[in-house]
Amino acid sequence: MTIHTELTDSLTLSEDAQDLLFRTARTANTFSTEPVSDEQLRAIYELVKWAPTSMNNQPLRMALIRSAEGRQRLLPHMAEGNRAKTESAPVSVILAADTEFHETLPRVFPHAPGAKDLFADAGGRAATARLNASLQVGYFIMGVRAAGLAAGPMTGFDAAGVDREFFPDGAWQSLVVVNIGKPGENPWLERLPRLDYNEVVSTH
Repeated sequence: MTIHTELTDSLTLSEDAQDLLFRTARTANTFSTEPVSDEQLRAIYELVKWAPTSMNNQPLRMALIRSAEGRQRLLPHMAEGNRAKTESAPVSVILAADTEFHETLPRVFPHAPGAKDLFADAGGRAATARLNASLQVGYFIMGVRAAGLAAGPMTGFDAAGVDREFFPDGAWQSLVVVNIGKPGENPWLERLPRLDYNEVVSTH
């Protein structure tokens, strides 16, 4: 169902695309058995990689969980309420921040040859990685929706446990686990309200 607003025509994006990405898009809690292909996942990444990050640092990293063995490694670290949906999803993706992103800066940000040296401090580098990877998480969810798939992003999991299990070298830090697939039976919870424009915007 298309949701009409008086402001729809103020946007360049088509109304159908607005609905697909935002207004009618929902967080899925159940998934069908229809598979998600490697080509679909590749297409999602090839789209969202163009979205901006600070100094083009691109710290987001992804671990695809497809196999039964991989899923059994992940499930014990998920909050109890997130286990069933994660077990049923065709694919789950652990989205993580690479705290060693500065190693690729000379290649992805060649305009400033000394950019890598700006991130010599490990603490500041980790904070930058998490902030920018979190931006990329949002882009990734939009990319999943653009592919006609449903995303079920979750932060209810033991991040330290996931990191020990999947990223033992310590460089990658998990942020969000996203289940991906076609919606299953009764996939949606009640639609929750959003804050109004005047509640979040101030003009100076």
